[in-house]
Amino acid sequence: MIYLASNSSRRAELLRQIGVEYEVIPADIDESQRSGENAQTYVQRIARSKAEAVANSPMFHNSADQILAADTIICLDDKIIGKPVGCEDCRRILRQLSGREHCVLSAVALWYRQEVESRLSENLVWFRKLSDAEIDSYCASEEPMDKAGAYAIQGRAAIFVKRLEGSYSSVMGLPLYETGELLKQAGLEV
Repeated sequence: MIYLASNSSRRAELLRQIGVEYEVIPADIDESQRSGENAQTYVQRIARSKAEAVANSPMFHNSADQILAADTIICLDDKIIGKPVGCEDCRRILRQLSGREHCVLSAVALWYRQEVESRLSENLVWFRKLSDAEIDSYCASEEPMDKAGAYAIQGRAAIFVKRLEGSYSSVMGLPLYETGELLKQAGLEV
């Protein structure tokens, strides 16, 4: 059995896409960035912490099972861009991303045999120049409100993406190549 340490519908959809059966046990952790912590270290620590939190949860019963966790962040000018806190923040974030390149980092972690293994996927995304009307319209929808960087590449924001270098599934929130490698390493067929 695989446990998914996430309530993300995107991660669940991606796991179903590759034929992985799972049960959800969401992780509840402090996702604050530590002083001096760079983006790569941060995203990997959060993914690992989610897996460890579920492993230590009373809802987790069988230490022979695996726990899959992931985290995705957006970086612009070496700064992490989080989820928007309301419409005005959403507008501010999308104005920053408009016409620019940004980095999307996704970490995936797998807890098995009392240990956690993780992988990192680094991706570059270029947005075309966005008009104020496009930004306002997108922010008025609910789509960007719970997304790192205030956008969902698999949703309406797909028309903002001029170019992608890396993994589409990683930008969605779960790097499937790295996930598959971890699952195979744990002895699971994907």
